[in-house]
Parts: sequence; C-alpha cells; structure tokens
Amino acid sequence: MMVLVTYDVSFDDVDGKRRLRKLAKACLDYGVRVQYSVFECDIAPDQWVKFKALLLSIYDPDVDSLRFYKLGKNWRNRVEHHGAKVAVDIFQDALIL
Repeated sequence: MMVLVTYDVSFDDVDGKRRLRKLAKACLDYGVRVQYSVFECDIAPDQWVKFKALLLSIYDPDVDSLRFYKLGKNWRNRVEHHGAKVAVDIFQDALIL
C-alpha cells in the first residue's frame, strides 16, 4: 500500500533537530522523499506496523506533528504532480539506494 508520511518538528527544544534527523532517516529507509518533510512509502502492511511504531517512538507528541495518508493500492489514480521538482515513479524509474 502507498502511505504518504508528513511531519513537522518543533525546534523550540534542544532535541528538535535530533528528532528531525531521526524521522528523516527512518522515512528514507522505507520511502522516497518528495518534499522536505514528505515521503511516499510503498509498504507492506506488516512493515507499516513496524514503521509507524518507529515514527511514533521518535516524535514528541506535545510539540511535533505526524500525519499518515493511506492512499492504498490505486494510489497512482489519486496523485497528481505539477511543478519544477521531477516526480520519481518508484515503480518505473531506477532507484539506486
């Protein structure tokens, strides 16, 4: 299934930048960055449970925000891209990790 993961991390405390780096690294392990704090993750349901738990263990619910948009299997019909940044099709384009 395709899940869009977004986050907003507060820098009001000293750990904000650390949480931001940890969230970004975790998201890069499971998906493709499409904007600074937005990731497209094509993920199996069992992986999703682990990934979501990891993200929830990193963020601070008192000051940070996490959003998950589950686009499902037919996500290609639900996503439009316009603008300067080239969209990466994770199924058509070669990805080098």
